[in-house]
Amino acid sequence: MGRKRDPEELTGEDLKEFLSHLAVKERVSAATQRQAMNAGVFLIREVFGKEPGDFGDFARPPRHRNVPAVLSKDEVRRMFEQLSGTARLMAELMYGAGLRLNELLRLRVKDVDLERLQLSVRAGKGNKDRLTMVPKSLEARLREHRERLRELHGQDRAEGQPGVELPEALERKWPKAGERFEWFWFFPSRNLLKDHRSGIRRRHHVLDDRFQEAIRTAAARAQLDKRVTPHTLRHSFATHLLEGGTGIRDLQDLLGHADISTTQIYLHTAKQTGVGIRSPLD
Repeated sequence: MGRKRDPEELTGEDLKEFLSHLAVKERVSAATQRQAMNAGVFLIREVFGKEPGDFGDFARPPRHRNVPAVLSKDEVRRMFEQLSGTARLMAELMYGAGLRLNELLRLRVKDVDLERLQLSVRAGKGNKDRLTMVPKSLEARLREHRERLRELHGQDRAEGQPGVELPEALERKWPKAGERFEWFWFFPSRNLLKDHRSGIRRRHHVLDDRFQEAIRTAAARAQLDKRVTPHTLRHSFATHLLEGGTGIRDLQDLLGHADISTTQIYLHTAKQTGVGIRSPLD
């Protein structure tokens, strides 16, 4: 990082030097460095009209992966006891099926197969589909919930409300499909909201901030001395399955991880795994 220069004189080499400075001197994270790189490339290419060239050779921050926070089974139970109604059902399904938050919120009626106790995750992370389980203990409550959805859907249809939002390609091909019950949100919002794409007021799924607030409040009431978010339930699902003897490859499929190394982080959170490593004090 030398003397000040006219920004229009910046080159790809200058950007490489700056990115290395961020990693070595400023010790920023990989995500921060990547954001700076994208901004720099945009500045040089789009604002100054120059090509930055090949600048892949620069210092990068060491890769760091945090060990996730995990609740014990007793802590999960205590937190669920502080929830009620749909919020509790959502939390229990997220934990019981190992879902990401967006996967939970975007469930459709057709995705929850209560006959086979299977749950279909559509276009999950990496735009991949996968199957996971529906906990048997939730079957009766999920059926009751689905019948209440049928009533709400019928009410929307009687009032002439627009159908729910669909993936863009599907909405172009079958514009009326959003009015069908099987495409209705499994966890719909109470009120109609403005569609961010079309501007139409329609039924959306439950907003993530409301569910996250419900989880934080329940964790505080349960006196859990950990930072708890909805994703903690997914981490706990994975850890508890490993502790129960589920194989790492099967767990990878249930979680929808593209790389087994992502799944292996849970080997560090399980009390006892297939490796069988225990503290010498025990």
